[in-house]
Amino acid sequence: MMDFAARRDRMVERDLVARGIADANVIAAMRRVPREEFVDREQRGLAYEDAPLPIGRGQTISQPYIVALMLEALELERDGRAATALDVGTGSGYAAAVLSLLVGRVYTIERHDELALAATATFERLGYPNIEVRCGDGAHGWPEHAPYPAILVSAAAPAIPPRLEEQLAVGGRLVLPIADPEAGQLLLRVVRTAESRYEREPLTAVRFVPLVSDERG
Repeated sequence: MMDFAARRDRMVERDLVARGIADANVIAAMRRVPREEFVDREQRGLAYEDAPLPIGRGQTISQPYIVALMLEALELERDGRAATALDVGTGSGYAAAVLSLLVGRVYTIERHDELALAATATFERLGYPNIEVRCGDGAHGWPEHAPYPAILVSAAAPAIPPRLEEQLAVGGRLVLPIADPEAGQLLLRVVRTAESRYEREPLTAVRFVPLVSDERG
């Protein structure tokens, strides 16, 4: 039988800490969430390789380093335990599960209904009661619970969806990949510094599945 806990610890040290992830809360959360439970059974042996894996419907579970990097970029330690976070692109639910250990409640949106149902079942089976799943267009956000101190997007949009910026709290941070003519895709952090002012900071080149949306701005 595979010792997944030992593999998870090695992954954290080798692929996160050694590569510069320093947020102690993110590191602790990554140690706790069993990634093998969020991948197909035949892929479980690869769960702690630092690589994306297919989860069906043309979607993937992101590599652990990128998940940790995006969560660290949200700078949740500035707010303590932020009340809520919005997660766009639930997929298997892995990133939402890690995020749920860092905030009070996670609202997560998935475009594909079968993935949304599967993620919901996984959250219930593993015991993540502070995650709520909706099937829908992630670019529209989830306005009923806005504004959010933190928004995480795990699919690449051609530009920043305006409704997500609108649902970001003043002082909050949005981390998402967007299309870039030079890098292909660029991970971006958006900070809402005032009611009508945003600061945008490029972080690193990435590769994500596209954000499928009918959003036109």
